[in-house]
Amino acid sequence: MQKILIIDDDEGVCYSLARLLASDDRRVTAVQNVEAGFEALRGEDPELVLLDVRVGKADGLDILQAIRKERPLQLVVIMTAHGTTETAIEAMKRGAYDYLLKPFDSKTLKATVEKAMATARLNRRVTTDSPEDSRKAPPSADRIIGRSTAMQRVYKLIGQVATRDVPVLIRGESGTGKELVARALWQHSARNAKQFLAVNCAALTETLLESELFGHEKGAFTGADTRKLGKFEQADNGTLYLDEVGDMSLATQAKILRVLQDGTFYRVGGHETINVNVRIIAATHQDLELRIKDGRFREDLYYRLRVVEIMLPSLRERREDIPELVRYMIARHREILMSEATEASAKAMDKLTSYDWPGNVRQLENVIRRGLVLCNGPSITIEDLDFGPDGPRTESGAPRQAAEEDMEALIDRLLASGKDSLIEEMERLLIARALEKMNGNQVRTAKLLGITRNTLRSRLEKFGLKPKVNVV
Repeated sequence: MQKILIIDDDEGVCYSLARLLASDDRRVTAVQNVEAGFEALRGEDPELVLLDVRVGKADGLDILQAIRKERPLQLVVIMTAHGTTETAIEAMKRGAYDYLLKPFDSKTLKATVEKAMATARLNRRVTTDSPEDSRKAPPSADRIIGRSTAMQRVYKLIGQVATRDVPVLIRGESGTGKELVARALWQHSARNAKQFLAVNCAALTETLLESELFGHEKGAFTGADTRKLGKFEQADNGTLYLDEVGDMSLATQAKILRVLQDGTFYRVGGHETINVNVRIIAATHQDLELRIKDGRFREDLYYRLRVVEIMLPSLRERREDIPELVRYMIARHREILMSEATEASAKAMDKLTSYDWPGNVRQLENVIRRGLVLCNGPSITIEDLDFGPDGPRTESGAPRQAAEEDMEALIDRLLASGKDSLIEEMERLLIARALEKMNGNQVRTAKLLGITRNTLRSRLEKFGLKPKVNVV
């Protein structure tokens, strides 16, 4: 039974909303004061709260903040008859799911509620509700873990788009969990009773990839002794996940584009037109805009795949999720690795949360698995952690990260250089290095530096820097 809680001091609004939203499988509870609201919140455990911006003398935004503090995953939609830009922005900053103006348009209200309920169901299925739940989690399938604001945005997008039968492009650094998001989209879609098939486009040569995707006829090439059905045919009426789609050849891209346009293709070596109905979810860590500019990715395919884009945050952008991820990974792997450990020590957790994780969640999982193998007690200690050649290994920090050493050495060289404006020189070097890291992409460079693109352009002119794009 779905549950919605309405907190509004206007009895008429409560009555109207309850009548509009209640159904056989949905219970609506309406209250007119803050105390009754929190009592109902704890007793009913609703998926969604509709909260007025003013409840008696109480400020709805303060109530929102209190609800989010007590229940971080709770979805709240703010309602008001006097909407201002400042109120809308502040409501979203404090964690509101959405913002509605009175009087309500019933169609808009119902659409907002349906999206919110879908997101709420996703939140409860793909996240753990407590540290204790993480420790009890079975060592089975992977799950999306995280309560951070960045991940809440991801969950909201999944909830909004899962039931919409459109292509989705998932972007993010390697190891951020793009396939998990693709599977969540499939699980919450109308196609979840059919196949979900995944293909790594970077792992196969052009010929093998085309055979894998489209199949081949007998005799199509050396070794093709029988007819083979490709992933598109196997996933008919289901979902096909194309991982690392940015690494496909232009010829393969053209064939993918045709399937997206009219749902048809030919098997390799065949002449029969095959018709399929497949939802495509694609993923990449590549800068597709740069690859389009360099002629390595089709712009028309880019727009076909990117009907909706989901950008996954790196692990260093959601450090607050690391303790929960660590607990989940320990619970998942401890039995199969025959480890006594049930937790990470406080010092180990401090080190885990302070590290930058260039390999993201995948690297964190590898570190935890090694820690479970190496530890000799109920806790993974700091001595059990091995981050690889570039990471910290011990509490003493010997050796320190190479980046820290390089920075200190650079500062020492600048101080000894006798330059008149050390800060400007430091700024010039930082911008030059950021440009190089972003392969000359000024938009991404500005974002990395936390400045606007116009500011970046003025700095480039000031320092005489010219972006160089590396073609690989």
